[in-house]
Amino acid sequence: MQARLALSVWMLLFAGCSSSEWVHPSKPKDEFAQDYNKCQGQALQDPKYQQGNNYFLLRATEQCVTRNGWVLREKVQQ
Repeated sequence: MQARLALSVWMLLFAGCSSSEWVHPSKPKDEFAQDYNKCQGQALQDPKYQQGNNYFLLRATEQCVTRNGWVLREKVQQ
């Protein structure tokens, strides 16, 4: 549980500093956190992602988010 919380906090901090963002063709941006947490929860059901290596958990979560229609795009500077 602590690893999951730490990863979520890291993701939010990283997202704030990056020039990329996750976008979906039909969902608002605020639904990304819900979808991300759902995907992360599904990935954590797999014992191989419960071993403490957050890189593989992050990759599995991002793959799930991508399968759900989210795309990582460069932010448009305004």
